[in-house]
Amino acid sequence: MSAISKYFHFEELGTDYRREILAGFTTFISMSYILFVNPNVLGAAKMDTGAVFTATALASALGCFLMGILARYPIATAPALGINAFFAYSAVIGMGISWQTALAGVFVASIIFVLITIFKLREIIIDAIPSDLKFAISAGIGLFIAFIGLHQGGLVVANKSTVVGLGSFTTASTWLTVVGLVVTAVLMVRRVPGAIFIGMVVTAVVGLVTGLIPVPHGIVSAAPSLKPTFGVALTHIGEINTPQMWVVVLTFLLVTFFDTAGTLVGLAQQAGFMKDNKMPRVGKALMSDSTAMLAGSVLGTSPVGAYVESSAGIAVGGRSGFTAVVTGILFIFGMFFSPLLAVVTDQVTAPALIIVGVLMAQNLRQINWSHLEIAIPSFLIVVGMPLTYSISDGMALGLIMYPITMIAAKRGKEVHPIMYALFFIFIGFMWILNVK
Repeated sequence: MSAISKYFHFEELGTDYRREILAGFTTFISMSYILFVNPNVLGAAKMDTGAVFTATALASALGCFLMGILARYPIATAPALGINAFFAYSAVIGMGISWQTALAGVFVASIIFVLITIFKLREIIIDAIPSDLKFAISAGIGLFIAFIGLHQGGLVVANKSTVVGLGSFTTASTWLTVVGLVVTAVLMVRRVPGAIFIGMVVTAVVGLVTGLIPVPHGIVSAAPSLKPTFGVALTHIGEINTPQMWVVVLTFLLVTFFDTAGTLVGLAQQAGFMKDNKMPRVGKALMSDSTAMLAGSVLGTSPVGAYVESSAGIAVGGRSGFTAVVTGILFIFGMFFSPLLAVVTDQVTAPALIIVGVLMAQNLRQINWSHLEIAIPSFLIVVGMPLTYSISDGMALGLIMYPITMIAAKRGKEVHPIMYALFFIFIGFMWILNVK
């Protein structure tokens, strides 16, 4: 056994290099869109899109390396969707804060994150969440990413009358999603190794052959300079001492905290890492996440967090931190192969997200539905995530309801004190997010 396979416990986890490399590729392909989406979102805040592209790749790679080597989990990190929109559209455009000051806010939030991780506050909170709610979080994330896949693939679209509706099957791109979904589903049912990855490759090839996906004009390009954003957070840190900026910092803290907590728990449930309702090495995972967020703010990007798309790699057999290391290496290469990544369109990733959503939704059977005091908050978490389009908002709905239903069932003494604290924190969280 090589030193690498021994360090990552390949034998204990029942995995090997082929499976881990395949998982790393699958995770990267599933989340590589962030290399293009994040610069587009932060570009609305007048940030240099080239610098953001490079910062996104480097911050993602660093987080993956830390998560893989330090925490030894097959979980990838990258700038989180949702909070990057808050950064650009709410903080900068809506509140009139400069992007430089907003980056300083991310830096301060990151420092606080590192401190509360060192004192194990984040670890204590995650361990205090009941097992039923953890299964609900995992299933809710599954429905959430399946909904993202359905929407990206054009199978579900916005509808003024019914909020959402069935997409148009007169659109060729929608049919590309359908082809990818059918191919992936058949491969999964037939238990073909690497089914999700193969499905994505087949979808991309069909798209290129039919002209639905443009043939890239090149393969290799130089990585854009970091100069416009690097270190800006440090030089503008003196500008955050205003009530308005502390609201922004608190929002960065709360949203990223609970998004990451929910994602880590959900992925750990999917991979079978949970032991006695606790996630082993969760402290190292949280420190990896916090450090990546801190580095990302200095490089010039919005908060970094664990990515639900890691579930795609886990679904094809990724079980060790080597999966995350492979994904991190691919993010580094991604800086120089940006033209090639353009073939990874929404239609290519959509089938993978839908199938992974199905796999994660299997956690629903682990919830004790016979006791309404458990079923109601669990249900709110499960439906809240896709319907609010937010992991943290879905968690808020369920964790606010949990102590209420437990008290109503005369089981209030069974509720961990941390859960009562979370009740008030999430009430404040909801209020902060609605501050204009």
